[in-house]
Amino acid sequence: MKLNKPSLILFFFALLCTIIFDWTQQEVFATYSKAIVLPAIFIYYLISSEFEIKKTEGVIFLFCFVGQVYDLMDVESSELGGVLCFLAVYSLIVTLFIREHERIKLTKRDILPISIVVVFIVYLLISVLSLQLDSMRKFILIYTVYGIVLSILSYFCFVSYITKGTHIALLMSLMAISYIFSDIFYIFNEYFSYSVVLVLIRDTTQILAYFFMVEYFLEKARIQKKTTLQ
Repeated sequence: MKLNKPSLILFFFALLCTIIFDWTQQEVFATYSKAIVLPAIFIYYLISSEFEIKKTEGVIFLFCFVGQVYDLMDVESSELGGVLCFLAVYSLIVTLFIREHERIKLTKRDILPISIVVVFIVYLLISVLSLQLDSMRKFILIYTVYGIVLSILSYFCFVSYITKGTHIALLMSLMAISYIFSDIFYIFNEYFSYSVVLVLIRDTTQILAYFFMVEYFLEKARIQKKTTLQ
């Protein structure tokens, strides 16, 4: 068994436990399960990358940890703290896209699918921001910036997949989809009455977003290493 396998098994075991405890409404045990997720996937990333971690990726993990702690604490400042932490995460990932990826070149056949993607992203952004939540009205500027940054991140991911169709672009798109769904269903949980299904989708997509993010980091490092050796 490879050295990174036990931590990956632990990660998916924590995901399975989270789903089971969410479904049975065992909130305390679900919290314990979610607390295992990030340490497990971080250890998997460290071992897989041979303990080579860049500053930007390290800071992204730090903000993910802090954001997760805010979520698990569930205190008065948790919502705003979590939003600010993941705003930082999305901003740093966008910075990685701009700094480390080739410029996207569009062709005529890409115009229609990209237009559909842009319309879909803008529609989601406007629809979510129009929900009448007290917290969103109070911090509307922060939520607007948060939505715009997530939209930019999603645009880069989806357009990369449409134009290139590579494995890394697929990982980027899956990461963006997971983050979008986790944030949307987080807001739905605040807006609508309690629903086990909404909680399940929120937690599952949030955890899967970490997995796809780490796989994206690892694939990006492999490509860069291969390019350096050539």
